[in-house]
Amino acid sequence: MSQFIFEYDGNIKEAHHHLDDENKRFFMRIEIESSSLNCSLDKFHRAFVSVADKYKMDWRMSDASQLKRILIMGSKSSHCVADLLHRHHEKELEGEIVGVLSNHDKLSKLASWYDVLFKQVSINDSTKTADIASMTQAISAFNPDVIVLARYMQIIPGDLCDKYSGKIINIHHSFLPSFVGANPYARAAERGVKLIGATCHYVTANLDEGPIIEQDVVRVDHADSADDMKKMGQDIEKITLAKGLQYHLEDRVLTCNNKTVVFS
Repeated sequence: MSQFIFEYDGNIKEAHHHLDDENKRFFMRIEIESSSLNCSLDKFHRAFVSVADKYKMDWRMSDASQLKRILIMGSKSSHCVADLLHRHHEKELEGEIVGVLSNHDKLSKLASWYDVLFKQVSINDSTKTADIASMTQAISAFNPDVIVLARYMQIIPGDLCDKYSGKIINIHHSFLPSFVGANPYARAAERGVKLIGATCHYVTANLDEGPIIEQDVVRVDHADSADDMKKMGQDIEKITLAKGLQYHLEDRVLTCNNKTVVFS
């Protein structure tokens, strides 16, 4: 790899690698200063194909100047949505938020304040099949590169999980694999845990079991109620989701089976 880049005068800004003995895989991420190349990015890409084929690489090359299109999906809880919108407003995200999609109208004013397109698609038990179809159409209309479930309280259908495999990121308000599903803070309080946390992971058809990108925790004790834990947990959720999303936007996450390699 280094020899190939050298031949095109490429300046390596970052280089990371990891050897996975168990799965017999070698992972590498290299960041190159494109302006240093003595050819176009397209020519560089085409030239690398023969190298990749020779060593049977599973690879991708991305242009960091082409910002990924981000679609945020939320429900009634606004803390994660607000945090991402504000980070985008302050140009802290290496991506472009193209819209907020929700099954409620509560987030409409928030999206409007940040001048981001808002779309509501309600999901009702009596018309769920038709509503899911409408949601799918709405997602396609935004043409996202990555979908962020910022406390979107609906299960994503399996066909959507397959279509956007590795492109749907969820924040779960629990330190997975503990307390999968709903109301984790209440169950954590009942269990008397001393640590609560949040998990940012890719979405798969198996609920809350996708590859984990980022996790964080905060210490609690016997005096903390479920409401106390919820308030503390929401801060952890925001930070964990933002970190996980940023790793994805910068192409720092590689997956193998149901695990990730994150070159942070």
